[in-house]
Amino acid sequence: MITKRSNKYITAAVLLAFFILLIILEQVISPNSRMSMLLTVLKKGAVYALVAVSMNLLNGFTGLFSLGQAGFMLIGAYAYSILTIPLAEKEAVYRYYDSALKLSLPEVFESFMGGFGSVFGVFAAIILAGLLAALIAFLIGLPVLRLKSDYLAIATLGFAEIIRAVFQWGKLGPITNGSNPLKNYIRQNSFAINTGGININLSTFMLVLMAAICIFIIVLLINSSYGRAFKAIREDETAAEAMGINLYRHKQLAFCISSFFTGVGGALLAIFMGTVVASNFKAAMTYEILLIVVLGGIGSVSGSVIGALLFVFASEWWLRGLDSGKFLGLSLPLFRNGFRLVVFSVIIMLVVLFFRRGIMGDKELPYVVNRLKNKLFRRKPKAGGGDG
Repeated sequence: MITKRSNKYITAAVLLAFFILLIILEQVISPNSRMSMLLTVLKKGAVYALVAVSMNLLNGFTGLFSLGQAGFMLIGAYAYSILTIPLAEKEAVYRYYDSALKLSLPEVFESFMGGFGSVFGVFAAIILAGLLAALIAFLIGLPVLRLKSDYLAIATLGFAEIIRAVFQWGKLGPITNGSNPLKNYIRQNSFAINTGGININLSTFMLVLMAAICIFIIVLLINSSYGRAFKAIREDETAAEAMGINLYRHKQLAFCISSFFTGVGGALLAIFMGTVVASNFKAAMTYEILLIVVLGGIGSVSGSVIGALLFVFASEWWLRGLDSGKFLGLSLPLFRNGFRLVVFSVIIMLVVLFFRRGIMGDKELPYVVNRLKNKLFRRKPKAGGGDG
C-alpha cells in the first residue's frame, strides 16, 4: 500500500533524477546541435512557470484579478541587471548617461568573500529584485486593492503600462539607462564550473532549480494557514470576514508575495535573455502568463507548470517548422511566416473547448496520478462471492 509519506519519497526521487538528467544533458548536448533548443525552452519554460504560479496564487487562490505581471517582471529584470553590471562595464552600458549606481553586488561580495562571493552577489541581486517588486506592489496595493474584479484588473494593467513608460523616461537614465538596453550584466553563461580544465555548464540547471525552489515555497504557503485564508477569501469574502480574517491585510499579503516571486521571475528572465529593455515588457506578456494559468487550470500549481511548459515548447520549438516551410516532413505553400501562430491559436481553442476548467482544473498532479492508479489497479470482486 502506497502511503502519503512514500508518495513524498517517490516525488523527491523523481525530482532528483530529473535534475541529474538535466545536468548530464547540458554537458552532452552541443550548443550547435538541434537538440540545444530543448535546453533553451526548458529555461524559458521554468521562468514562465514561476511567474504563472505566482499569478495563480493571486488570481486562482485568492480571487484577485490582477494584470500587472509584466510590470513587476520589468522591475525585477531591471533591478537584477542594474545591480550586477560590473564596474568596468558601466561606462560602456551607460554611454549616454552617467551611471548613478557605482557598485556591482557580485564584486562587493567578492571583495570580502573571495571568488565564491560573486555567487552570493547574484543570489542577493535576485532576492533584492523580488523585494523591490514587492515594495512597489505594497505601495500600489494601498489604493488599488480596495477595488474589485474588473476594476482591479484595469488598475493593475494601467500600472504595468505606466511603469514601462517611467523606466524609459530620460530623467531616470542614470539608473535605468532610459530607452537604451541594459547589457553586460551577469547572465546564464556565467553559471559554469571549471575543474581540472573541464568546463561544466550549469546554466539550465541553475535556472530550473531556482524556479523550482520558488514554486516549492509558494506550495508551502498555499498549504499553510495563510493559504487557507486566501482560499476562504476567494470562496466568500463575507464569510471569510465573519470568521475573523482581515480581508485587506491578507489581500495585501497575497499581492506582495505574488509580486515578489514575479520580480524574481523577471530577474531570471533577464539572466535568460542577456539584455533588458523596457519595451519588451508589454501587456502581451501578461496575457501570455494569464493564458498559461487558464490553460493549466485556475487554482492548480501543477496546472500552471504544465501549461507553461506546453506553451513554451509548442510556441518556441514544436511548431517552428510551420513558419519555415517544412513541418513533419511536409512542404506546403501554406507553411509560411506567421502560420505557426494560427495553428497555435486553434490548438488553444480546442484545449479550452475540451478542458473547460483547464488541463488540471483545480486539482494537483498527485491527486490525478492517484485517481489514475486507483482506476487501473482497482480490485474486481470475485465471482460468486459470499461466505458460502
